[in-house]
Amino acid sequence: MDRRQLLKSLALGGTAGLLPLSRGWAIESGRSAAPRLIVVMLRGAIDGLNVVVPYRESNYYQLRGSIAIPKPGTDGGAFDLDGRFGLHPALSSLMPLWQSQQLAFVHAAGSPDPTRSHFDAQDYLESGTPGVKNTADGWMNRLLGALPTRGGALRAVSLGPVLPRIVSGTNTVASVPLGRSAARKTALDRPGVGAAFDRLYAENSALGAAYREGRDAHQQVLADLNSADISPEANVADNGAPPPRGFALDAAQLATLILRNPGLQLAFMQIGGWDTHVNQGGSQGQLANRLTALGNGLQTLTTQLGPELANTMIVVLSEFGRTAKQNGNGGTDHGHGNVIWLLGGGLHGGKVHGDWPGLDDSALHEQRDLAVTSDYRSVLAQVSERHLRLNDRQLATVFPQAPASTTGISTLLRS
Repeated sequence: MDRRQLLKSLALGGTAGLLPLSRGWAIESGRSAAPRLIVVMLRGAIDGLNVVVPYRESNYYQLRGSIAIPKPGTDGGAFDLDGRFGLHPALSSLMPLWQSQQLAFVHAAGSPDPTRSHFDAQDYLESGTPGVKNTADGWMNRLLGALPTRGGALRAVSLGPVLPRIVSGTNTVASVPLGRSAARKTALDRPGVGAAFDRLYAENSALGAAYREGRDAHQQVLADLNSADISPEANVADNGAPPPRGFALDAAQLATLILRNPGLQLAFMQIGGWDTHVNQGGSQGQLANRLTALGNGLQTLTTQLGPELANTMIVVLSEFGRTAKQNGNGGTDHGHGNVIWLLGGGLHGGKVHGDWPGLDDSALHEQRDLAVTSDYRSVLAQVSERHLRLNDRQLATVFPQAPASTTGISTLLRS
């Protein structure tokens, strides 16, 4: 480990550290400097067929038995989206976004690589190079390098104690711890320790600049989060139950950072617990409870962003889908095609996009899974091009060898 990496990991890392991003300048509070992207990764492979339910498919109900979501208008039924698909009833908090055309889905989306390994599939999703294991960096890190610097100490953040694969690389991304620990002080906040580091890097122009930027960014985040009125109890679910503490609080903290740092362009969050092999449940149960937590957190994020949601794109995706047929344990196993969620401004929302292959036995991938008809990179490339305004050359550096957009998602975003 060289001195710069040691600086990042010891001086500014740990459980409440922030890494420097760029030599920025002050930005006017309350004004957006650039469009932004938030990526939420659902680790464990969420069951997209029970999130956006193809209730017109008779084979869906034949394959799923006890875990199928009933049709709209029936007890425990899905919310009708477009006459073909319905939304899981646990996601009722997101229906206002659908009705205001600030929510859309791409169904039958995923990676062209057929792996059923969580480790490999997540690696490919984060690197942006399916089937290639030696890619050195994550696609969000490459994206950060392609975006213009608009000013401010914070350009990109990842919520969590360590930097995941998707944001790792040569461009520096800030790491913000989760929950209430995000606003705790570190050893560097002690006057004696801070002064010692100031002296240590005072004579090294390159490392000294990196240290000072990271210190300033850290102090900015401490100030932002400690002065914010963030209470998970304030966000009550539609059915009267309190929202989950974890994701809702993290979402509120991210919204605070965005509103107080308009130059923040990229953010990454991740949620585990979607590997539902056993007792998955249908309208109620294990998956439903987790979807409620996820929906409430997304609603918190979009609500607290307020007008800034128009300048923000939120993409929710998972490494692969799950089998079309439920297993003998009342769950589902590792599959292939899935659904990608998009929330925010600039969408052709209120629509389920994608070329739907159907669930007939002859249409299933390897006779067991929803097929992939939209490569996830095509979705992300369109977001990068139309929302973040990347040109063809820049897109090629972020998603090398990505396929062109398929017909089913060509109008996903407004130009």
